[in-house]
Amino acid sequence: MEKINVEQLDRNLIDLIHNDWGVLTVQDSDKVNGMTVNWVQTGWLWNKPVMTVYVRPQRHTFPLIEKEDRFSLAFFDPDQREALAWLGKASGRDQDKLAHVGYTTSLLDGVLCIDQARLVFVLRKLAVMEIDSTCFVDQNIRSACYPQSDYHKAYTCEIVSTWMKPLD
Repeated sequence: MEKINVEQLDRNLIDLIHNDWGVLTVQDSDKVNGMTVNWVQTGWLWNKPVMTVYVRPQRHTFPLIEKEDRFSLAFFDPDQREALAWLGKASGRDQDKLAHVGYTTSLLDGVLCIDQARLVFVLRKLAVMEIDSTCFVDQNIRSACYPQSDYHKAYTCEIVSTWMKPLD
């Protein structure tokens, strides 16, 4: 992977997040847990490039991201769709999910990141926000996305570094 400036990305980030499914990776004892995510925001906040990722409390990743200050968000080529779908369904409580799909990890800026990704963001938590029923102006979102009131927690993170696989 080559380190690039996040402003050098030549890809529409909304398209990337919406269509390419990211994998949030965070340290889990002696392994790395990976969770497929699709609810991500990106932009410029507090004079820094940032990403906000959303994690529900029932996910195995939740207590891991609560205790870790740094983690990564990886994006993949379209041929990885089946593996990404499996990562979104299986629980890291029961097995090493990344090993199951044949993914390996390496350190990038001190964070274990998935080697098979084509784009990786190393993130550092800046702020954590609770979402609850009182947050919604549009109550249709609350009823459509949270029928069990299992609200996400929002983690706004500085983009510490961005890594991209060189084009062949």
